[in-house]
Amino acid sequence: MLTEFLDFQRAVLARKAEGLSRVQLAHTTASSDLTLGGLIKHMAMVEDIWFTARFAGRPSSEPWASAPWDEDRDWELTSAADDEPSELFALFDAACARSRSIVASAESLAAVAAQPPDSGHQARNLRWILVHMIEEYARHVGHADLLRQDIDGQIGD
Repeated sequence: MLTEFLDFQRAVLARKAEGLSRVQLAHTTASSDLTLGGLIKHMAMVEDIWFTARFAGRPSSEPWASAPWDEDRDWELTSAADDEPSELFALFDAACARSRSIVASAESLAAVAAQPPDSGHQARNLRWILVHMIEEYARHVGHADLLRQDIDGQIGD
């Protein structure tokens, strides 16, 4: 059930940005700098952080490993405006596929993340990570609703 809810949120985010041009994916609304392209790239990064790096204990892959985080702590959000839609979706799809593979190969939902927790936090298990990811997607899918409606009036999901 957890992976189904997570896959649903992944699909809704992708649908919200589907079929838009690079200019439309870089569109902002209200007083926010948030874009649909930025959300796609951000969630690709979040997938890799939680499943690949923290849970599986693997090193960061590109583009995260060489991103200029010291210059721009929101690099994944701001740099997305320079990316082609096909690049953004390929990055997102690959990150989701890696995450699905990691989850499928886990011994159980109680399996503890390989990366030690931040100071003051308990070790995270796969169940916690899945629930956290559902929450993370749900929050950003709400942002995506607003952005997409402002771009072309599309609503739903």
